[in-house]
Amino acid sequence: MSKRDYYEVLGVSKTSSEAEIKKAYRKKAIQFHPDKNPGDKQAEENFKEAAEAYEILSHPEKRQRYDQYGHAGVGGAAGGGFGGAGMSMEDIFSHFGDIFGGGGSFFGGGFGGGGRSSRRVNRGSNLRVKVKLTLKEIAEGVEKKIKVKKYVECKSCNGSGAKDGSSFSTCSSCNGSGHVTRIQNTILGQMQTSSTCPTCNGEGKIITNKCTSCAGEGIVRDEEVITINIPAGVAEGMQLSVSGRGNAARRGGVNGDLLILIQEEEHPELVRDENDLLYNLFISIPDSILGTAVEIPTIESKVKVKIDNGTQPGKILRLRGKGLPDVNGYGRGDLLVKINVWIPNNVSKEEKKILEKLQASESFTPKPSIHDKSFFKKVRNFFD
Repeated sequence: MSKRDYYEVLGVSKTSSEAEIKKAYRKKAIQFHPDKNPGDKQAEENFKEAAEAYEILSHPEKRQRYDQYGHAGVGGAAGGGFGGAGMSMEDIFSHFGDIFGGGGSFFGGGFGGGGRSSRRVNRGSNLRVKVKLTLKEIAEGVEKKIKVKKYVECKSCNGSGAKDGSSFSTCSSCNGSGHVTRIQNTILGQMQTSSTCPTCNGEGKIITNKCTSCAGEGIVRDEEVITINIPAGVAEGMQLSVSGRGNAARRGGVNGDLLILIQEEEHPELVRDENDLLYNLFISIPDSILGTAVEIPTIESKVKVKIDNGTQPGKILRLRGKGLPDVNGYGRGDLLVKINVWIPNNVSKEEKKILEKLQASESFTPKPSIHDKSFFKKVRNFFD
């Protein structure tokens, strides 16, 4: 099932400011919040969809990649789920502080849920890796297995940080809530503020006997082999995101993301120009005059192309559909072949006599021609 456009999900335009996007998300979150819609699965899906859209559009880099490449640039395709596709409800509620100024529930328990705990959810940091791809891999899409050094869950304590997995006590400062409330007297009256508990760092519990393998952190440094599926048509500098495959979080929180920076390996014969491929073909003077058949390299194999007699230097042959696929699925580029006539630097005496006779012939007198302006517009930076 294809994803809806993130701007459409939040009901905003592509030119909307960060403040407008934040306001639109707040409105959607209130409308579809699970506390307000108990048991409504569709409302819960809409709630998650709005959170995913906000996660992308509120982040300048992610929004830029989404505007340029669509869902393929920030997620959706494969490899464990890109972008925000893997968001859990805990992950969503952990980000509510900057939107609603408090915990996951902003209805005060008035909609049947009794309020949600505002305990802090730890989040692992993101990892960034570079992946080099050949043009063939870019054209077809590819599955890659990469070895990554990262923080993973401690096996000795299953990520809890406690030696026997149950060595915890409720934090006495916040009574297990993860936050402390203070009431201050001001000229406007009493003001109530809520903040993360400094004793337990918002976790609501204290480890009484730490795991010796991870020193109570719940994570250790290790290597992991990760399989990622890269969609066809990606480009140099494009960044993909695999949700939840970054560093593990301390004591059972939400894992970070794995960011994949695409790099292209240089092809020995073909040059990429967006979704088109460019190739310089050199033929001899006789072949240019009399015509010939030549083999042209493509990504998959070689194809035979006919060169008509009297072909002029600079002519462009277009092999339709022999370029690269669009990353968003909008067709495929072409292979553009520029004809160049090879002029030898040295000739023999016999060849020189033949050329001198040809030089005197009317057939070899240059005729004025009109340049193909569309060609110069297309490949002005490549074939100079």
